[in-house]
Amino acid sequence: MSNRLPPAWAKHLRTPPSPKAASPKAASSNAQSKAGPHRSHADDLPLRQALELQQAGCLSEAEELCHRVLARTPNHPLALYILGTLGLDFDNEKSLRYFARAVAEDPQNPYYHLSLGETYLKVSEFTPAIKHFQYALDLKPDLVEALCALGDAYNAFDKGEMALPLFEKALRIDRDHPVARMGLPRALASLGRMDEAAVHLKEAIERRIAVPAAHNALVRTRKFAEEPPELGAILTELQDPGHGPEGAAALHHAAGKVLNDLRRYKEAMDHFKKGNEAGGHTFDLQSYRRWVDGMIATFTPELVASRAAYGNPSEAPVFVVGMPRSGTTLTEQICASHPNVHGAGELSKLRRTANGLGVADRSSVNFGQSIATITPDLTRTLAEEHLAYLRERAPDSLRIVDKMPHNFELIGLVGLLLPKARIIHCRRDAIDNCISCFVLQFNKAHSYSADLETLGLYYREYDRLMRHWDKVFPGRIFENRYETLIENQEEQSRRLMDYLGLPWDDACLRFFDKGGSVNTYSNWQVRQPIYTSSVKRWKNYESEIQPLIEALGDLAEI
Repeated sequence: MSNRLPPAWAKHLRTPPSPKAASPKAASSNAQSKAGPHRSHADDLPLRQALELQQAGCLSEAEELCHRVLARTPNHPLALYILGTLGLDFDNEKSLRYFARAVAEDPQNPYYHLSLGETYLKVSEFTPAIKHFQYALDLKPDLVEALCALGDAYNAFDKGEMALPLFEKALRIDRDHPVARMGLPRALASLGRMDEAAVHLKEAIERRIAVPAAHNALVRTRKFAEEPPELGAILTELQDPGHGPEGAAALHHAAGKVLNDLRRYKEAMDHFKKGNEAGGHTFDLQSYRRWVDGMIATFTPELVASRAAYGNPSEAPVFVVGMPRSGTTLTEQICASHPNVHGAGELSKLRRTANGLGVADRSSVNFGQSIATITPDLTRTLAEEHLAYLRERAPDSLRIVDKMPHNFELIGLVGLLLPKARIIHCRRDAIDNCISCFVLQFNKAHSYSADLETLGLYYREYDRLMRHWDKVFPGRIFENRYETLIENQEEQSRRLMDYLGLPWDDACLRFFDKGGSVNTYSNWQVRQPIYTSSVKRWKNYESEIQPLIEALGDLAEI
């Protein structure tokens, strides 16, 4: 198991036997003395052991040691901090609570603010994330991790132009910092400045910094008409076992992308398959099926109708949902080109609410009890919280678009909380859609896409759930077919605006001229006018993808 502690963890502990032995950079080793006179030296050893156990993957043992320290020294900030790190990516809400307590105990420690901010960023709470990164930088202006984290926050908030100077400053302090090295070109790419991004990525590769990730990002800055020298470089890097499984996955996907551009489809698919195998992600399809069964059994038309009056009747929220790579970014960009619409990007607020209610728990299939706890008052409170979260992004817009594709799973919850929200379901040719997922290096959250057969069977579950939502909300969900949009952009865009209840604006036809940053795999495509080359793209791979076609069954349009 990899160490999930932020890189600055060692700076929280003094290095025995003499505090003078700690590097000057370890300013926060003063955490113990600043946190008050009741900090015991006896706490240092168990906390050091807890850090070692955490690194070794023995999380419950590390947790127990921290709780022992807290029993002796209540609110010990370092113990709280370590407990926060133990929850990262498993239970971010819990991590938020522990980091917040550590900050409250020792507000002068920049690393505590940094970790609290990073956790807020993980759950898409940008405003408090930015606030804590700025606190960290007030305390320690040259803290590279905080500069990069603030840059990432602005990137995620679609403010790439504010991220650039932060990454530039970070590189002036540490020109080989991998996060800064990758963050700067990512911000440039999000703003459509692909040539400049490429220059920085080439420099990272020359300096041997984050080489696989840099290669992967570099090949996405342009399309290749003839074989570039990058392909040979990528194939050479693949011979180096030192890049590890994750690096190998990034390099295989980079090679596949170039070969696909060159129309060498069989070779490309071979690399995509190897890349997904190297990633080592597996998906529990049976568990997911049971979860979909539970959603269908719980969210009946009767349940939704009986509770519809409790939610907030605002018409501001718009949810763009569907499988990833189904046209969700394109749809959001067209909508957000309208002067009365704000595109907020991919927000995790709805998922956090669902997690809090127990509705998104894949291990549970009995949601009846969770739903029963949602009183009219709680419904109103949650809906108002959601609207406040959206309004923070766009106080005056008539419509605010959240384009988190996997919110297709939570449409029942949208119906309870925001009964007048608009839902745009992006649908695309099933084989094209699945292939487009397969060829990208998605993270672990999308592990269903790493195997062709699993991907086809997962798609069937998505389709089954969407058909259910159409029955529960008849006529409420606008199906935006990708191929229809490609075939007649204006006609379909006008239908979209009608559905949003807004007058037509010609700006919607020039979505690719829209300013601002785009932070998805589609950030190159959505800056081009509509193109048709991705329709029936799967036929290029037909001989290589039979397991997918068989798994899709009657959903495969051959």
